[in-house]
Amino acid sequence: MSKIKITFPDGVVKEFENGITGYQIAQFISNRLADDVLAVKFNNYIYDLNRPITEDGNVKFLTFDDPEGKEVYWHSSSHLMAHAILSIFPEAKFGVGPAIDSGFYYDVDINTQLTEEHLKLIENKMIELSKADTKFEREELSKQEAIDFFKEKGDPYKVELLSEIDESKEKISIYKEGSFTDLCRGPHLPNTGKIKYVKLLNISGSYWRGDEKNKQLQRIYGISFPKKKMLDDYLLMLEEAKKRDHRKLGKALDLFSIHEEAGAGLIYWHPKGARIRLEVEDFWRKAHLENGYELLFSPHLGKSWLWETSGHLDFYKDSMFAAMKVDEQDYYIKPMNCPFHIMIYKTHLRSYRDLPMRWAELGTVYRYEKSGVLHGLLRVRGFTQDDAHIFCTHDQIESEVIEVIRFAKYILGAFGFTDMNYYLSTKPEKAVGETELWRLAEDSLRKALDSQGLTYEVDEGGGAFYGPKIDIKIKDALGREWQLSTIQFDFNLPERFDMKYIGEDGKEHQPFMVHRALLGSIERFFGILIEHYAGEFPLWLAPTQVAIIPVSQNYIEYANTIFNEMKKIGIRSEVDERNEKIGYKIRDWEMKKVPYMLIVGEKEKESGLVSVRKHKEGDKGSLALSEFIDKIALEIKNKL
Repeated sequence: MSKIKITFPDGVVKEFENGITGYQIAQFISNRLADDVLAVKFNNYIYDLNRPITEDGNVKFLTFDDPEGKEVYWHSSSHLMAHAILSIFPEAKFGVGPAIDSGFYYDVDINTQLTEEHLKLIENKMIELSKADTKFEREELSKQEAIDFFKEKGDPYKVELLSEIDESKEKISIYKEGSFTDLCRGPHLPNTGKIKYVKLLNISGSYWRGDEKNKQLQRIYGISFPKKKMLDDYLLMLEEAKKRDHRKLGKALDLFSIHEEAGAGLIYWHPKGARIRLEVEDFWRKAHLENGYELLFSPHLGKSWLWETSGHLDFYKDSMFAAMKVDEQDYYIKPMNCPFHIMIYKTHLRSYRDLPMRWAELGTVYRYEKSGVLHGLLRVRGFTQDDAHIFCTHDQIESEVIEVIRFAKYILGAFGFTDMNYYLSTKPEKAVGETELWRLAEDSLRKALDSQGLTYEVDEGGGAFYGPKIDIKIKDALGREWQLSTIQFDFNLPERFDMKYIGEDGKEHQPFMVHRALLGSIERFFGILIEHYAGEFPLWLAPTQVAIIPVSQNYIEYANTIFNEMKKIGIRSEVDERNEKIGYKIRDWEMKKVPYMLIVGEKEKESGLVSVRKHKEGDKGSLALSEFIDKIALEIKNKL
């Protein structure tokens, strides 16, 4: 039998028999690796462990520690869940069942309205099927064979999916696991016994294919792990996350509200939430002005030709609100700010001496999100982007990207986010722009990341059709990853809008354009902030920084004197004038998570002192009022 050459991640090359499987190669390395490996990545394609390898190539073994390994594990878990559901509800029909960032789900059509008790039954059945340790077996079919199979099985959702597959471009495969068969590209685990610990989390409604005109299915979410401690730790994190839910805290702390009857996905900022927003925006504007940006304001809507030129009506129309007639012409409310910034750029003939131009805007945009995906502040229909566009020459691009990375770290760090991961997404199969421009842009992004000594993952082919990008994801207090900052090249809009500048050679050139967001959107960022701090904002962001609590009604006047002193220098304070016992007031302000309380009575009034309490720390003793004001003014200035 012929030999093939396998290159390992450390560069070592070994020869194996043609047709060897990934599992057999793992066994050759060590029994421990063979126990831990979930799938194999061969020449950048992920294969089942039992799939024969028939050519030379690079191999990487995927375990649960790898994001791609987790995806295989959770995708296989979703199939095991479908098998369990079918065992309990034989009439079940299945939509889609992917792995997601944290676990998996499956959309199911059954006659029974599922409850928590049903989830436990399904969960127990999954464990039973896992212990049977049956193999996941892949089989390729023709499109017609697959359609006939699922028609006979009585699963119209799979038939609909199959009808849209182009057989000339994609192989159609099914996976068999015991008595259960599902349509799937794979890959999967070698057997069900790998799925050790499972927890089904919740049930929600989901319209088939996200279309409200289609039937609503039941979506079951779950999580699974190879070790019990992983599951226990995850469930503890979920409990903590429930306490931090921004929707719950937003209501309890009177920060914002959403009124379905007045419009879904639209945020109403209450006074306390608005105070925090003002602090965020003021810091953002000041930082941008200090770091070489100019600020813009642009309209909320524009004529249809603007969106036709930008390409939004071709590529993005489903996420835009419908047109409105103005003077017999179609206008669209803006989903993005970029075309407006380009219009400003084109008001003058620009020179290379004018570049780079860094223009930033807190611009409110509107996108049509389906009602089923709206989620508090995190997924809305109207939001304010912390948007910026950089127009520069080809020679300036690398230094500009380096500066954006530095600036992003500074901005995010000011809000307490210092644990960041970086991702580079490269040219997809379908893309606009010359190959040489893509190469230059990707090289610039790589060099910028490398120059900062940053570790990053490469998502080959994951860029937008109009350019490569860097994504910066932060980790919050619970270790959850959030996508915030993006640095996105765009070869599309400069060409569509015929953007030019006069180069040093006296000729016209097309500028590079970079879309850049740091916080993403003010609404979503606020939701993340609430959950990161569990509503216990640092002093500089807290909507009420000091609660002034008179021990009785006799000292309200003195409390208001303190309030006025603080107001003079911008410290946000409130006087508690309620005729309640002092202990009740202290407990209530503690629940409101106010950083400081000042207790004032006869002793304080006579001495000019204040009795200081700090949130979660209690009594901090007495200070002169001027000393306390100086102390917290310094804390606020230093963003503590």
